[in-house]
Amino acid sequence: MTPEFLSLETIQNIAHQYGYWAVFLGIMLENAGIPLPGETITIVGGFLAGSGELNYWLVLGSAIAGAVLGDNCGYWIGKKAGWPFMIALGRIFRISEEQLVEVKEQFAQNAPRAVFLGRFVALLRIFAGPLAGIAQMPYLKFLLCNTAGATIWATVMVSLSFFVGELVPLHQLVAWVGQFALIALAIVIGWFVILPQWEARKAKN
Repeated sequence: MTPEFLSLETIQNIAHQYGYWAVFLGIMLENAGIPLPGETITIVGGFLAGSGELNYWLVLGSAIAGAVLGDNCGYWIGKKAGWPFMIALGRIFRISEEQLVEVKEQFAQNAPRAVFLGRFVALLRIFAGPLAGIAQMPYLKFLLCNTAGATIWATVMVSLSFFVGELVPLHQLVAWVGQFALIALAIVIGWFVILPQWEARKAKN
């Protein structure tokens, strides 16, 4: 989910120049609803830590802090700005209002799991915070699920690039993580959108 103007080389240059701030702001803005490659920036941060250019713990702390703060911003934006904001965000990713309605209904029924597991799913990482706010998910429950998910996600991403980056080229690692996120998205769509529709049709028959 990387914009064309932000190539992997450009992201590497940004991470080289701004270090921990790049990791913190990249994932924070992505989780707040801005379509930036926060995941890729985090992976690059872990890769640089593995090569000794950055400190592992500071990269991990930056990723966790950015993810938690970004999703909190997304939550309150969704809670205050509501459905019009979600429709506008959906247009950026070419998602119709009808599709968003289905996602909203399924999200409301599975909010804690969606917030926690959404970290590992393409697009849902961006939509989870605003959707939680729109669905009026209790803030303390959201904060708990958000913090737990952010901590596990950041630990996996940073540790993966920190250790595996010594064995696998960075571009290949980014590609693998991106493919996993898309597969996870397909599974989520099938589980929360397609499966309920199929069961409803089966019940009618």
